[in-house]
Amino acid sequence: MGMENLYKEVMELNGMDDNDQKEAAAKAFFEKLNATALPEYFNWADEIFEQLHVKERGDKTALVWTDIATEEKRSYTYTEFADNGNRCLNLLRGSGVEKGDNMYMMVPIVPETWFASYACVKGGLINVPTATSMTMRELQFRFEAYTPDIIVAAEPFTDMMDEALAETGAKPKIKLVLGKKEGWTSFSDLAKEAVEAKAAKTRSDDLLFCFFTSGTTGLPKRVGHTATSYPLGHLSTSVMIGIRPDDTHHNLSAPGWAKWAWSSFFAPLNVGATATGFNFAVLDGRKYLKAVEACKVTTFCAPPTAWRMFINLDMNEFDLSRLRQSISAGEPLNPEVITQWKEYTGTEIRDFYGQTESTAMIGNPPWMAGKMRSGSFGYPSFMYDVTLADDEGNEVTKADEPGHIVVRLNRWRAIGLFTEYIGSPEKMKSVFVDDYYYTGDRASIDEDGYWWFVGRADDVIKSSDFRIGPFEVESALVEHPSVGEAAVVGVPDPKRHQLVKAYVILNQGFTPSRELALELFQKTVEILAKFKIPRIIEFVTEVPKTISGKIRRIELRENEVARQETGAGPKANEFFYWDFPELSSKKK
Repeated sequence: MGMENLYKEVMELNGMDDNDQKEAAAKAFFEKLNATALPEYFNWADEIFEQLHVKERGDKTALVWTDIATEEKRSYTYTEFADNGNRCLNLLRGSGVEKGDNMYMMVPIVPETWFASYACVKGGLINVPTATSMTMRELQFRFEAYTPDIIVAAEPFTDMMDEALAETGAKPKIKLVLGKKEGWTSFSDLAKEAVEAKAAKTRSDDLLFCFFTSGTTGLPKRVGHTATSYPLGHLSTSVMIGIRPDDTHHNLSAPGWAKWAWSSFFAPLNVGATATGFNFAVLDGRKYLKAVEACKVTTFCAPPTAWRMFINLDMNEFDLSRLRQSISAGEPLNPEVITQWKEYTGTEIRDFYGQTESTAMIGNPPWMAGKMRSGSFGYPSFMYDVTLADDEGNEVTKADEPGHIVVRLNRWRAIGLFTEYIGSPEKMKSVFVDDYYYTGDRASIDEDGYWWFVGRADDVIKSSDFRIGPFEVESALVEHPSVGEAAVVGVPDPKRHQLVKAYVILNQGFTPSRELALELFQKTVEILAKFKIPRIIEFVTEVPKTISGKIRRIELRENEVARQETGAGPKANEFFYWDFPELSSKKK
């Protein structure tokens, strides 16, 4: 069976109107897919995008893009999309780029992001998405860990890129700039290139993506995905969202994160739908929904923070009558948000769950309409063999008993699961244990089979739609000469789910003060991306620790929850970022 037939089957099952029929078809499809031997070679850009979609719907719109501030708009058919991706690949090859080279991409939400990503898939290049909020320090770490072969950057980020390259001695084969910059090749030069490009002969297990992601006990790790784990694995995401070929799909996410590859690229383009992208500097809910209206979006994926913003607007101002599916990912949504959105649009916001290490793993697929339970994130995708395990590694059998979310590997290995933490065998051993992959998250399952998210098994902080590793924040604070030790946790916040709070133990000779707190805030602003800086600093004399000396962050979090429940006010020696007019922003 040709690989294109798998994609055609998903297009067909997503088009079914009968939900019972759709669920049965999805179950049968994934059972077949899970038992199918992968071909030795697979190139999604060539075999699916061009040989299937361009041939069958070449004149159909593949991408609609708009800049919310300037209202500039651009659109591309499937043929034009492929042409631009091929031009990009030809330009890179002309500079000596070869299969297996990597490409760092530090760009905003612009069409070139899609074309460069396409060139990576077709050319067998390893895409390294890089958030535009990266600092020079963070770039330097990445370049030292994984030397760049290709860089694509928007003009405002080129100085920082050049500084990081100089600091690390890295010499990429080509630097592409969106705009103009001395010493860089303009992305506009690809207009001179041919629209045909030969596809690289990529093996199914060839690496095509490298995502840097933060943990709790170390610097960012590298998550490796292959020529099949994302292009083919995201069939689970296409089904979970329920995208049809005639849909116009929108995902509110930035290109530097895995969610963009999930829902802005593969999920819609897998099934021949129209993808959309809205560029913005600061999220303005009103302008954003106006763009959703203008682009006639039918399937819409956004993080919980955005949904909360939207329902506080005057929703009567927008015509969202074309909206067919609404999807959320991240922490669970408040029931009132789901209720109000349904009142305005007639669609239920369906929550789902996954990781950088996976594709859509657990969720509420379209056939759950009318059956969802507020706060539940559904049940596993048929692609994944997911269960719960207790702290001893035994599978949880009791209803409502929390356990670690694990993926079984002994019956089949889910296609959407990542290949490895690149260069981190110790980390691999810690998450792949006894035929299970441990996600690092915890959940419970009720007696009716609904899954309920409990929280992180580790200490990653979830603030808005960002995940923040405490170690990076702690490391930044300890660089200040006054700080002897720091412990960073996420504390509850009604707007952002969690805020970053730092408990700081001072070195001898230093005393808590407003002036010292300001210095620490300023220190973190210098080093970290804005979303990672602490919003609360509390000076303490000690923090709870285990016998072996490890910080008990869970106890710190529990203390904060208990304190908030009592309504207690700020403590002595507790300082808040938004109380300092000297800082660039006083907003939470």
